[in-house]
Amino acid sequence: VIGQPAKSKHPKEHGENKIKPVNKKVKPKTPKTKERESVDSSLKSQSILTQVMDKGHFQKLAATSSLAAGQSIELRCKGSNVTWNYPSYLDTFKDSRLSIKQLDRYSQLILANSTAADTGEYSCWLQLCNGNKCRKDETKTGSTYIFFTDKEELFVPTPSYFEIVYLNPDKPAVIPCRVTTPSAKVTLHREFPAEEIETDGTDIIYDAKKGFVFQHPTSDHKGIVYCKAESQGAPQISIKYHLLYVEVPKGPPSTSIAVSSSRAGISDRVHVVCTVLGEPDVDVNFRWQYPGQESGRPVIVQNFWRLINRGIGHTTRISKSVLLVEDFEDIDVGNYVCIAQNLQGETTVATKVEL
Repeated sequence: VIGQPAKSKHPKEHGENKIKPVNKKVKPKTPKTKERESVDSSLKSQSILTQVMDKGHFQKLAATSSLAAGQSIELRCKGSNVTWNYPSYLDTFKDSRLSIKQLDRYSQLILANSTAADTGEYSCWLQLCNGNKCRKDETKTGSTYIFFTDKEELFVPTPSYFEIVYLNPDKPAVIPCRVTTPSAKVTLHREFPAEEIETDGTDIIYDAKKGFVFQHPTSDHKGIVYCKAESQGAPQISIKYHLLYVEVPKGPPSTSIAVSSSRAGISDRVHVVCTVLGEPDVDVNFRWQYPGQESGRPVIVQNFWRLINRGIGHTTRISKSVLLVEDFEDIDVGNYVCIAQNLQGETTVATKVEL
């Protein structure tokens, strides 16, 4: 996930990196079992990811690091079955600058000719596999957030010039204007009325790895905003973000069904419409059951959706599935059932068509 801060399960203790005595006659004090496991686990997670430096030297990576854009970087992750995570757009565009190779004892990630857009989290972990089933080894992970600094690009570039951010009242909203230079001063501005939005550090905070975070979004936050960054030169402006407030609560789809006519004649055209009102960023899948289905009766099904403004700053997504029966026959008489499904569950509605 891009921009997530690196997590450490165990803060580094004073003296943790000291070399242990190797004199066999000296019996070191045995720490409590829980403390030892905690320290060992932390050391494993810190040592699995390294950066290859000049002349074959290796450097353990901190939670964050800064490199000048244009450099190439090589990361290594110890283990024989390693999985990597990196900025998703490198996959989206099949970027040839990125190469990953799994060798006997480590996995190698090379990113050539880095750009400001490569700024983000790079992490790896070992996979524990039993047959075809694999799971993440939580004790053997490594993570770092790399800023690829570029004076010409203070904001991490995006493929679009305008983005929609949904404000949901029950979860934080992020305006993802991330920077390439962690020391840059960043402010948030509303386009109309033109004003700077105060970052109080409580309800609205700024995180260089994420952007501006609205902890408790309300309808008062809706509108068009942008970010401004300054760092030893002229200020730069981010793309614009359209903040839309979400009205519909989470849950299974709120579904209704309607038919053009509950009584149809032979050869009539009949269409049945299944409608869902929901959150703007939640997809809905539709399934149909209809009288002629088992006998292979041909029907036409079309799905589409659009956003609507409810008039008081609330935005809702309308998703529709339309089932069309042409040349109505005896076989088409009966119940038409629509099943609408989202991540929270499914809702079934039905209507009957007679001759």
